[in-house]
Amino acid sequence: MSFTVLLIEDVADSATLVQRLLSPFGYNVLWARTAEEGIQMAVDNRPNVILLDLGLPDMDGKTLAGYLRTMPDVANIPIVVVTAWPEETARRMVTQYGCDSYLCKPIEAERLLALINRYLPKTKELRYQSP
Repeated sequence: MSFTVLLIEDVADSATLVQRLLSPFGYNVLWARTAEEGIQMAVDNRPNVILLDLGLPDMDGKTLAGYLRTMPDVANIPIVVVTAWPEETARRMVTQYGCDSYLCKPIEAERLLALINRYLPKTKELRYQSP
């Protein structure tokens, strides 16, 4: 079974990092650079989890998360907020935006995998092993 992560992120370096961290574990990582692209990819691919950067060029994260929650085909997909905001602010955003969790930047491999594991079937759980 393939596990798909949709990353909605406008910064190429952040997207490359997430792809490098998750791809070796067999995740299919899709990258959308804009909210519009992210909506289309979510509908077309129905990922298992969405990693959502809040600072996108065409729409703010709150608006995008709210919009995704109204779309029947993708409304139940877990959304993890990815933000450079302080942790307390990130926690509030998760509640206010109807998301499931958050990941603070800079992204740490162990934390990213731990979050992804929350949404995996229990038989597929993976662990990060530092090089």
